[in-house]
Amino acid sequence: MAKSKPAKKAAKKAAPKKAAKKAAPKKAAKKAAPKKAAKKAAPKKAKAKRKPNAAFMAPLTPSATLAEVVGSKPLARTEVVKKIWDYIKKNKLQDSKNRRMINADAKLKPLFGKGQISMFDLTKIVSNNLKK
Repeated sequence: MAKSKPAKKAAKKAAPKKAAKKAAPKKAAKKAAPKKAAKKAAPKKAKAKRKPNAAFMAPLTPSATLAEVVGSKPLARTEVVKKIWDYIKKNKLQDSKNRRMINADAKLKPLFGKGQISMFDLTKIVSNNLKK
């Protein structure tokens, strides 16, 4: 048993030497890094109210098929999209499983050209059915 004890002590002594060699380069790297100066917080500017794009607000005349849903008087593009969404929600035309899809009823089928469209295609269809 006496022989096994010195072997353990030798193993313990070897381990700290390896750790000391590895730790030395890390300390040198920390000393070489420059310290950053503390920055003062810049005063925040008050946000100006955002102006809407005039192209969205220009009244446009809907086509005959679009007029069945939103009415025939000239409306802004944003108002047309709102009215179509009101119609879709009122008549529960949003697909129950995939909420991104809109099911067409008798009024919307001629407008969409098919039985179901994606909500992302809605603005494209609105643009095609509005005139200056």
